[in-house]
Amino acid sequence: MQSQAGLLDHLVDLRKTLLRSFAAVAILFLSLVYFARDLYRWLADPLMVHLPEGTSMIATDVGAPFFAPFKLTLMVAVLLAIPFLLHQVWRFIAPGLYKHERRLIAPLLISSSLLFYAGIAFAYYVVLPIAFGFFTSMAPEGVTIATDISSYLDFVLKIFFAFGIAFEIPVAILLMVWSGVVTPEQLRAKRAYVIVIVFIIGMLLTPPDIISQTLLAVPMWILYELGVLLSRFYMKKSEEPAE
Repeated sequence: MQSQAGLLDHLVDLRKTLLRSFAAVAILFLSLVYFARDLYRWLADPLMVHLPEGTSMIATDVGAPFFAPFKLTLMVAVLLAIPFLLHQVWRFIAPGLYKHERRLIAPLLISSSLLFYAGIAFAYYVVLPIAFGFFTSMAPEGVTIATDISSYLDFVLKIFFAFGIAFEIPVAILLMVWSGVVTPEQLRAKRAYVIVIVFIIGMLLTPPDIISQTLLAVPMWILYELGVLLSRFYMKKSEEPAE
């Protein structure tokens, strides 16, 4: 009976966590929906500045001018809610952790949010302007560049999530070392393989040009080295006895 009661309590807590998370995203969405067109205009700036004079983006679907900005607004609401969502996850799992484990997980949750935002910012302010400048300059003579707004949104969101996830490498490394899956020495020994892997990932996740691929691969490598460097401290802390 006690085990059933405990399971029921966990399910109730999970339900509350999901409801609070959904409410947070809904509140942010409703707060931002008035600015949906402004958000899309901001998102389109990296491409618009490189389009030839007199050209613009197009909508090939009747509902695209309405749905594309709303889809973007929903994604922005989810992204802005990430710290709160992670906090809800933290509240749900914290009672089952030891005190020293809580001291480790809390900084990781904060750093994972900051790194994800950093990846998106890097993609928007560095990668997209360079990539779009390259693409538009390579258009054959006589070809008019007219990008569909829905296709552009899907493309940019994929780039954002690719860079946001890629910037989580230090957190992933710290978790692996903390859990005992690998050691810092093993990670350093695999450095040559990692360099090859990050460039392969850059090739798969970015547009087919060497500039975009390098702009993803090099930060991933740097973040890998940072994770290896910091993992030594997490390894020492993880060996502390549970309190």
